[in-house]
Amino acid sequence: MTAADLTGHEMDRLTSWFSQHGQAVRGYLLAAIRRPDVADDLAQEVFRRAWQARETYREQGTARAYLLKIADRLLIDHARKSKPEVHLDENGWAVAEPADRGDAPTDRLKKSEARQELDASLELLTPQRKRVLLLRYYCDMSFADIAETVGCPLSTALSHCRRGLLALRKHIAESTL
Repeated sequence: MTAADLTGHEMDRLTSWFSQHGQAVRGYLLAAIRRPDVADDLAQEVFRRAWQARETYREQGTARAYLLKIADRLLIDHARKSKPEVHLDENGWAVAEPADRGDAPTDRLKKSEARQELDASLELLTPQRKRVLLLRYYCDMSFADIAETVGCPLSTALSHCRRGLLALRKHIAESTL
């Protein structure tokens, strides 16, 4: 797809979707897989697939829910295909992410530990509960949009969120004892 392939209306629609929902799509993908390079590739694929399916897209629900549903399916495909990876430098050492220079070292350590604890707790949840929590708290989606995105009734989305939060709370409380 190139800009030359788009009519004026189509270009406006695609630009609007990207400016309104691009950050939420990338944020959801990044929260789920924790790799910016892969999240960027998958986000690009989301918009490519949305463009390819533009003839069949019906204006039911929100565009954000539609795009995040595509992202959700891409995450499932990615999880099936991918194997755990360790990135090594030319000497065979594991590559670490650079530290954020904005906070004091003790603040960075506390944030890092809290993030690791949250990530570990999220991994203990069922995939459905984890997806619902990521969509709700990372993408700020309504429960109606979450239900549409993951393909479940509204009551199930609410239940997954509530039970997921309770499980997170329990695990974090147990790990701090």
